[in-house]
Amino acid sequence: MAVTSPPAKVPPHGLKMAPYHVLRCCQRALNWVPVLFINLVVGWSYYAYVVELCVYTIPNNPERISYLVLFHIFLTMFIWSYWKTIWSRPAGASKAFSLPRAEKELFEREERAETQQEILKKVARNLPVYTRTAGGAVRYCDHCQIIKPDRCHHCSTCEMCVLKMDHHCPWVNNCVGFSNYKYFVLFLAYASLYCAVICATVIKYFIKFWTKQLPDTHAKFHILFLFFVAALFFISILSLFSYHLWLVGKNRTTIEAFRAPVFTNSQDKNGFSLGFSRNAAEVFGDQAKYWMFPVFSSLGDGHSFVTRLVHIDPEQANSVLQQNGKSPADGKADPCVLGNNIEHTADNGKEKNDGGQIASVTMECEP
Repeated sequence: MAVTSPPAKVPPHGLKMAPYHVLRCCQRALNWVPVLFINLVVGWSYYAYVVELCVYTIPNNPERISYLVLFHIFLTMFIWSYWKTIWSRPAGASKAFSLPRAEKELFEREERAETQQEILKKVARNLPVYTRTAGGAVRYCDHCQIIKPDRCHHCSTCEMCVLKMDHHCPWVNNCVGFSNYKYFVLFLAYASLYCAVICATVIKYFIKFWTKQLPDTHAKFHILFLFFVAALFFISILSLFSYHLWLVGKNRTTIEAFRAPVFTNSQDKNGFSLGFSRNAAEVFGDQAKYWMFPVFSSLGDGHSFVTRLVHIDPEQANSVLQQNGKSPADGKADPCVLGNNIEHTADNGKEKNDGGQIASVTMECEP
């Protein structure tokens, strides 16, 4: 007589998924550790400077007040730009870069990579997309199921394609890209100035404590350590700030600095460079009154960029900006208004009757 063993118990679907969700929650919590560390250091520096230096150590009021005013100005700008970088959600690609339903079904059914590329190329002809993979293929994200706009890359940490992605920064627990790159550069600038102000104003009392000109008090440790920490952070942040200023001047992202973008005809590390002033305006905007403040003033929509290989008629550019809520007069734009009806004429020889290519696409911001 055959004896059969009882069927194995299959755990509910929710139980199988539980460990993954627990790990994801733990990972997301750990991602905030660098941010917590920065805030703890800033909090301690505030106590050491305001209380131990200004209240207990500096003997006269005029010096104390001037130090406190200068300190709080740079602290405010530093904290403002830092948290704007953290809380600005990375800008994702518009639905206009998704495959239409018919093409998507063909793409998913097709097993041959060559035929899939033909489908992608057909859709890409109607989009302002001019960069390719190193092998010359249309850049497609299988995870997000979109054709990647120029300078857009997929972030595995944020689990999305980020417009004009520069890098994922653990110190802000966020992707640095089109929506917050200006804030990130200002954060580095004001963090450097914050450390510089601390070093410049503390050094006199640092020397006095070091040479025993002041008696040993509870303020000594805080002031000595404050100077060393501020000097260390100043050197490291200033080097990073200088590097990003160089990137702004060249109109490159960190990714493009290590891997030059590939256009339809060739690879060109300076393909997006339009000269220093226009490169800087692309990040900081064309109105100087907004440059020093962490408010959005970057030009464009993050989906398409003027390059040395793609020419845009200035007359058309002005009319499109006006249609999408930004006029050359006021220079203000809603970063979620993503209309882009500019006609792009490419030098790379995509077929058209007159030898150029016209790409017109209207995009709306996703909620």
